[in-house]
Amino acid sequence: MTDPDRPGVTYRASGVDIQAGDRAVELIRAQVARTNRPEVVGGLGGFAGLFAIDPTRWRQPLLATSTDGVGTKLAIARAMDRHTTVGLDLVGMVVDDIVVCGAEPLFLTDYIACGRVVPELMEAIVSGVADGCALAGCALIGGEIAEHPGLLEPGEYDLAGAGVGMVEADDLLGADRVRAGDVVIALASSGLHANGYSLARRVLLEMAGLPLGGALDELDGATLGESLLTPTRIYARDCLALAAEVEIHAFAHITGGGLAGNLARVIPDRLSAVLDRGSWALPAIFRLIADRGCVVTDEMESTFNEGIGMLAVLPPVAVDPALAMLKSRDVPAWVVGEVRAGRGVTLVGEHRAG
Repeated sequence: MTDPDRPGVTYRASGVDIQAGDRAVELIRAQVARTNRPEVVGGLGGFAGLFAIDPTRWRQPLLATSTDGVGTKLAIARAMDRHTTVGLDLVGMVVDDIVVCGAEPLFLTDYIACGRVVPELMEAIVSGVADGCALAGCALIGGEIAEHPGLLEPGEYDLAGAGVGMVEADDLLGADRVRAGDVVIALASSGLHANGYSLARRVLLEMAGLPLGGALDELDGATLGESLLTPTRIYARDCLALAAEVEIHAFAHITGGGLAGNLARVIPDRLSAVLDRGSWALPAIFRLIADRGCVVTDEMESTFNEGIGMLAVLPPVAVDPALAMLKSRDVPAWVVGEVRAGRGVTLVGEHRAG
């Protein structure tokens, strides 16, 4: 029984503010709306996001899905109180996993867990997700904001999401298409993307004690915080355009595991790939981490993308038109290696001077 002389405990007093969550959804509504595609059914606020598939467009469609998060890059965003770009990282991590098989990203849902719902902060985060979806051509059709008082501090949050794409069965890309003699093209990354931040933070912030707001000569005068928060490059539309115009055998999204680990996922067991480090200069942020932390090459290359965010494997005849198309789309790209008989992925040589 309740005691009329004692006030009852409320959900809000326990740390969950439903009204703040409702306001956050209202602020987010406009961000979500600008990612709409014609196939989106209904709007934000339902229990499930709905997306119609046009049966006249697809002959033998395969669904492709991926889920990911932003990881400890969020610690940099919180330290700098800049939250509008981490959503781009989320989208890049999800849709560029989807596109490697040739699938078109169709829609994405996001999930924000936080210690306390601050509507304006939620809007800032989701604005970045919407920016990323617009760049990728996919719709943001729903999500969840979960308030976890006692588990997360009021200023803490985590960001994750899942996406779905579609590809025709006979257009599926991957190891089955790769042949000896194929050429490997590198598509430049914009920086660390969203991998390796535990090591980067350990070296640069804890060991070297570098300030996030300090301009560094090693970074050509940019601040460390700006460099670490550089959003992930989103390749989805570039990869789809490339596959529509030239013969592509496989893509490899360079995330955790680095160049060798991720390229190996699309190289058949009977073949090998050799990448030439001398074909590109290591970007400044990677040199800074290696120098300040005395991080050996093997560790760098198994942790970071080292300046390459996506690899394309294609026949030699397709190389020149592929490079020309990527240049026209303002994506720096170059020949980085080749596929041979053998097993495994090997990096050879030394990087050019930066």
